[in-house]
Amino acid sequence: MKKKGLVVGLLLSAMILTSAFAPNSINADQGPVVRLEGQPITFSQQPKLINGTLMASVKDLAKTLGMEVTWSETEQLAVVIGNEYELKLPMNSDFAYVNGKASTIYGSTQMVDGSMYIPLRFFMESANYVVRWDSATSSVNITKQADSLPVVGTYDHLVTLLTQNESSGSARITVTTTQAESKSLGNAPAPASAGAAVPVQNSPKAAAPGYSSTNVQVQGVDESDVVKTDGTYIYTVNKQRIIVTQAYPSDQMKVLSILDFPKNQDTQFQPSEIYVDDKHLIVLGNSYQSYIPVPNNGESGITEKKMILPMPMRSQGTAKVMVYDLSDRSNLKLEKEVELEGNYVSSRKIGSSLYFISNKYVNYYQYRELADKEKAKTALIPAYRDSAAGDSFTSVPLNQVYYLPKALEPNYVLIGGINLNELNQTMNVTSYLGSGQNVYASEENLYVAVTNYEQMRIQPMRMPAGDAAQGIRVGEPNGVIQSFELPKQETIIYQFGLNEGKAEYKHTGKVPGRLLNQFSMDEHNGYFRLATTTGEVGRTDEGTSKNHVFILDGNLNEKGKIENIAPGERIYSTRFMGDRAYMVTFKNTDPLFVMDLKDPAAPKLLGALKIPGYSDYLHPYDENHIIGFGKDTIEVDNKNPNGPQSIAYYQGMKVALFDVTDVNNPKEKFKELIGDRGTDSELLHNHRALLFSKEKNLLSFPVNVMKIDPNQTTNNPKMPANAYGNFAFQGAYVYNLDLEKGFQFRGGITHLTQEDLQKAGQYVQAGDKQVQRVLYIGDTLYTVSNGLIKANDLGTLKEKNSVVIP
Repeated sequence: MKKKGLVVGLLLSAMILTSAFAPNSINADQGPVVRLEGQPITFSQQPKLINGTLMASVKDLAKTLGMEVTWSETEQLAVVIGNEYELKLPMNSDFAYVNGKASTIYGSTQMVDGSMYIPLRFFMESANYVVRWDSATSSVNITKQADSLPVVGTYDHLVTLLTQNESSGSARITVTTTQAESKSLGNAPAPASAGAAVPVQNSPKAAAPGYSSTNVQVQGVDESDVVKTDGTYIYTVNKQRIIVTQAYPSDQMKVLSILDFPKNQDTQFQPSEIYVDDKHLIVLGNSYQSYIPVPNNGESGITEKKMILPMPMRSQGTAKVMVYDLSDRSNLKLEKEVELEGNYVSSRKIGSSLYFISNKYVNYYQYRELADKEKAKTALIPAYRDSAAGDSFTSVPLNQVYYLPKALEPNYVLIGGINLNELNQTMNVTSYLGSGQNVYASEENLYVAVTNYEQMRIQPMRMPAGDAAQGIRVGEPNGVIQSFELPKQETIIYQFGLNEGKAEYKHTGKVPGRLLNQFSMDEHNGYFRLATTTGEVGRTDEGTSKNHVFILDGNLNEKGKIENIAPGERIYSTRFMGDRAYMVTFKNTDPLFVMDLKDPAAPKLLGALKIPGYSDYLHPYDENHIIGFGKDTIEVDNKNPNGPQSIAYYQGMKVALFDVTDVNNPKEKFKELIGDRGTDSELLHNHRALLFSKEKNLLSFPVNVMKIDPNQTTNNPKMPANAYGNFAFQGAYVYNLDLEKGFQFRGGITHLTQEDLQKAGQYVQAGDKQVQRVLYIGDTLYTVSNGLIKANDLGTLKEKNSVVIP
């Protein structure tokens, strides 16, 4: 829907042009000067402002770009062809077909004096041109899109882009999923950080033995977490605090320091994740504060922070990073603070470079009516702060703000980069107007992926008598039929090169379908691989769900693909490992698919294994074995005659070891069932909750176990499949795992006392005693909750010591 009443004097040539405020030099019958690559375009029929939108004749626009136009009387549409580009424009339509795919026009085609007119912006951008309004010369400037992202450039253009989004009716999509990255595993059986020993350097005490670190997707790229260790100390995010505990040796355990973050009416900081290395403790989270932005030096100005009552002129939330010196862990010293406007999304630490990402919603609706253009500009432009430059916030100049044309949303994606070896240097900040649902990074590249959804359309069309086609509803009066089009999903990928704390745009690619999570993406030997799902589970027509794997080259062009895997099901987990990919889909059974990606141009589906249950997370054991963590299921007949023939009910947790030595015939070599319906583990939602070491024959994770009373099953042998169990355990389960004996349960470690268990009913609230992470230092296994850190002997699981966290 078009919006009126915008800032006086703005002519939005790109999409919506507010006729009530168009400059006096432009009237509804004659548009502004339009330039292509700096040269005025000669029109045989002048562009016009129609309902506030700048329109031009299809014939003139096509001629300007050296293209041909034909008219289909049968279909009542114009066809523009040229330079490997085809545009089909139905008459009086708000959508068109660009190279065969439906696309929203953000306006509509109209017939004017016998010629078809179309919004100028849509036509040019669909042909890969950039359109901008220049208020200084009252002209529209069109340039060919180079192999780089376009810049916002001016406030007028920013408003244009935001208004375009408003008119599209698109829902706001924020960056909500965790950043991930992948580097080729090659023949390595698993990431070193999944539990391999890490040497300790520069410890203030005697050198500690090897210790585990956070389970990440790829070695060399660290991921933040709520618990970290350096082999001597354990650092935890604990109820809005950071707790530093001396953990090694276990007989000397004690809380060394507590880092509190003062809160007042105007400012508060909520830590969410941390990093630790031999020099620094890095705390990341969200900060909320109240301040009035005071612009200075134009669009690249500074805003002074003022602690006063909240004002609507600036987003009050920031993603904040605080870097502490670890020289004295009993008295942590703050060395650096940086902030990006918006909400903290994710981060990665690659060597001495820290990258973190925020997502800032652009509340254009709140500021569009402001008469003071400078105030509106100050409020809409993103900003950041670095303590190395003082306490003030710096606005990002609009000529340094890029936008993602195919993922245009009222959001800024801000990427901050810090060199931890040079904390006196200010951080690098790059800003993008757009959205990203998944963020992935290797050591060399960052990828922002967003899924676009094309809404279903019903478009009247006219066809000759007797014609029929799939998806066409026939029988309307006067020979008019309705074309019924299914929703379409397409994932757009933006690639940025990482270089010493900077993220610079490189390429754009796209694939059909939607991603599940970070493990749906991978980079290997210069190729980018993705697993997507199209359609919807439960549909029985051509819109049913299907799953695919795509391989893109270094320029993000399609190199190879495997399509239409497991129709009717969706992806539950994916793992790329070197030249192979593993995929688990699910509807009633758990198919594990094995794919050979060695030849990127000709990937192959090798084998599949169908068993009850499904896996939410896949973890490599070695090059021929993979561990699946998920749920067991029971399939029962559906008594509803209008529904599917059977329904699968999930049961307890299931851990399975798959043997893929014979890639054409994968096997479930071992499995372990934990509890009954209601059993859950954070590991099923967060891979960082896993502790695994092949070398130590060790597998451990936190779990909430629910069990059905054996008396219930004895008295009721037909216990329904959807019956939930009662609380039985919360803590860490510990296993040995090898290829000879499989899963060998060694015991559970809980922080709950016998009194806590006696008070438990069907459900228990473990509260501060909820075990969150498991780690090891030398021969000691540590379990961490908000209220306790417990040390157990790794060999016997006998408790050695514990420390209560105040």
